[in-house]
Amino acid sequence: MTQTYIGYYFKISPKSPWDEILLAQLQDLPFESFEMSETGLNAYVAEKNHFESFLSSISLLENKELKIEYTSRSIEPENWNTKWEKAFEPIEINSDCVIRADFHPSFNKQYELLINPKMSFGTGHHQTTHMMLELALSLSLKKKMALDMGCGTGILAILASKMGAEVVDAIDCDPWCVENAKENVTKNQCQNITVTLSQKILKKVPSYDVIFANINRNVLLEQLPYYAKVLRPKGSLLLSGFYKEDISIVKERCNRFGLQIVETKQKESWCALHCKNE
Repeated sequence: MTQTYIGYYFKISPKSPWDEILLAQLQDLPFESFEMSETGLNAYVAEKNHFESFLSSISLLENKELKIEYTSRSIEPENWNTKWEKAFEPIEINSDCVIRADFHPSFNKQYELLINPKMSFGTGHHQTTHMMLELALSLSLKKKMALDMGCGTGILAILASKMGAEVVDAIDCDPWCVENAKENVTKNQCQNITVTLSQKILKKVPSYDVIFANINRNVLLEQLPYYAKVLRPKGSLLLSGFYKEDISIVKERCNRFGLQIVETKQKESWCALHCKNE
C-alpha cells in the first residue's frame, strides 16, 4: 500500500504539560501516528482522511495561556519510510526484551522483537507501549489465548507469541496498520498470530486469557464491556492510552464489569492498568 500523508508540526511554548494535552485532543482526529519533538509534537494523517478546517475542533489552539505555532506539509510514502529508518533506535524493555528494526544488529535477548513501524503506532518508545510491554513481561503467557486490540505494529501480539502464547488474535481498524502488523508478524516468524481488519472483537464468548488494549480513553470506555465478555475467569486485561486524570473513570468502568485493578503504572502523564477478571 502506498499513500500520501499530511504531516503537522506543532511548536508549543511552554512545552510541558501542553504537549500531552494537545496530543490528547489530536487523538479525536484521524491521525495515524504521533511523535514528540524537542519543541512540541508532530502528527501524521493520511491525505484521504484529511479535510478542510482539519484542526477547527482543537480548542487548545485558542488557549491564551500558551503559544502554539504549526506548519503542515505533504509527505510521500518513501520519504516517511526513510525518515523512520534514520530516526528509529532500538529500545530495551527490562533485561529480557529489545525492540529493534531488521536493519539493526541482534542484541541476543530472550525476546527480540523486529518492528518496522512505518505509519503504525507501537515501537516501545512511547510511554504507553513501554508500560504495556513491561506489564506483559510480568505475565505467564505459555499456552495462553491472547488478543491484541488496536494492534498497530503488532508489537504486543508478537511479544505474546514469543512468550509462549498458543494462539494470538491481533485486530486493528486501520488497513495500513493491519498490513504493517502482518509484515512484522512475518519478520518475527510468529505463525500463531492472526491479524484482522475490524473495529470490534470478532468472538462473542469467553476466549482469551489475556487482552491488550493500548488505544485511547474514549475507545477503551466504549469497548470495556466487550473485553469483559470475552475474557476468561482469572484472565488479565492490560489497558493504556490514557492520562493519570482518567484513572478514576477507567477504574469505575472496569469495576462495573467485574474487572479488578491489580496494578497501576505511570510514566510522565500516561498510565497503564493491569485488570483481572475475578
